[in-house]
Amino acid sequence: MTKLALGAHPFLLGFDELERLVERTAKSDAGSYPPYNIEQVGESAYRITLAVAGFGEGDLSITVEDKELVVRGRLAEPEASRIFLHRGIAARQFQRTFVLADGVDVAGARMENGLLHVDLNRSLPETVVRTISITRAGG
Repeated sequence: MTKLALGAHPFLLGFDELERLVERTAKSDAGSYPPYNIEQVGESAYRITLAVAGFGEGDLSITVEDKELVVRGRLAEPEASRIFLHRGIAARQFQRTFVLADGVDVAGARMENGLLHVDLNRSLPETVVRTISITRAGG
């Protein structure tokens, strides 16, 4: 029995990009750090919230690269004079990637109480109805 690829299904003409998108999404999993939430805050608005305790605005960068929202965090090196008896707050760099659908744009980002909120908006496509004329063969 052969496995049929998603883009090769006869009812999904032109959806080969969807298969590549699913593969890219599976590869973008970066473990569980930092933890995040995704919530719907309106009919076409979403918010990604990342727990970035210990990071300041200058330690974080947010970019959109080829339909991917990439959040990177890098802390400055700790002072050599600091001696930790217990270090339970994660202080490692990270990269968290989210694949964005067509029509989803980043509206903005803000820090609040150790949480980074990234707001997204989806523009709804217009419904287009087209009538296709049928021509007679040979004529």
